Amino acid sequence: MSAYRHTGKQQRPDVLVCAGLDPSGGAGLLADARVITQLGGRPVGVVTALTIQNTTGMLGTHACDAEIVGQQLTFLMTDVEVRAVKIGMIGSAELAKAIANALHLTNAPVIWDPIGGPSRGSGDYAEVLADSIAALRPHLALVTPNRNELALLAKRPVDDLASAEAAGQALAAALDCAILVKGGHFDGDESIDLLLHGRERTTLRAPRVPGGEHVHGTGCALSSAIAANLALGKGLAEACQLAKDFVLERIADPQTPGRGAPAIV
Repeated sequence: MSAYRHTGKQQRPDVLVCAGLDPSGGAGLLADARVITQLGGRPVGVVTALTIQNTTGMLGTHACDAEIVGQQLTFLMTDVEVRAVKIGMIGSAELAKAIANALHLTNAPVIWDPIGGPSRGSGDYAEVLADSIAALRPHLALVTPNRNELALLAKRPVDDLASAEAAGQALAAALDCAILVKGGHFDGDESIDLLLHGRERTTLRAPRVPGGEHVHGTGCALSSAIAANLALGKGLAEACQLAKDFVLERIADPQTPGRGAPAIV
C-alpha cells in the first residue's frame, strides 16, 4: 500500500500502461496517459517499443530490452497497487513473456489492444501477435482487436460484421476472455461494436462520424478508456460503452498537431 493512501484524500486509481512510444503523441503511451488522466485515473507504465513516426506515418520500430522492462514492472508492482492494466504494442515475444510474468503480481483486469501493424506507415507485427497470445492468455480480461488484427488472431477472414462476430466468438473461446469486436471499419450509418464472452453478447452503438477513420489513435484511446473505467469500478459492458462514447466525442473534435493525420487526443 502506498504511504499516502491513509490521508483521507480521494485517490485516483492507478492504471498500468505497457505500450509503445509515439513521439507525436497521437497514439501509444502518451495518448494512453492523456486519456486515463482525463477520465479520472492515474497512469503508470513502461515503454515497450520506440517508434520513428510523426503525424504523417511510421518509418520503423525498436523493441525495448525485455529484461529491463520486466524489472521495471516487477519493481513498480511491488509498490503501486494498480486497478487495471492496458497493454498496447508489445514489440517482441520476449517482451510479451516479461510482461506476462510481471502480471502475476496483480489481479487487476488486463485489457490488450493488439497491434498488428500501424494504421499509417510500414510495419508488420503478425508474428509478435502470435507469440504473445500464449504468454498473455492467462491474464486477459478483454482483447480489443480491429478488423485486421481480429482476422490474424482468429485465423479466419473478416469481411463484414457477421464474419467478425463469428471470428470474435472463436477467439473468445480460444482465449477464455471477452472480445470487443469493433465496427469502425465496416459500412453503415452506425458504428456497432459487439462485446462477446461465452454466451453473453452486448451490442454497443454510436453514430458514425464522417472522416473518423482518418483520426489517429482511436484504438489506443478506446482500450485506455475501458481500462480507466474499470479502474473506477464500472462493470465491463458499461466501461466499454462509456469508452465508446468518449472516443466518439474525441473523433468529432480531434487535435491537429502536425501536417498529417489528426489525433484523437
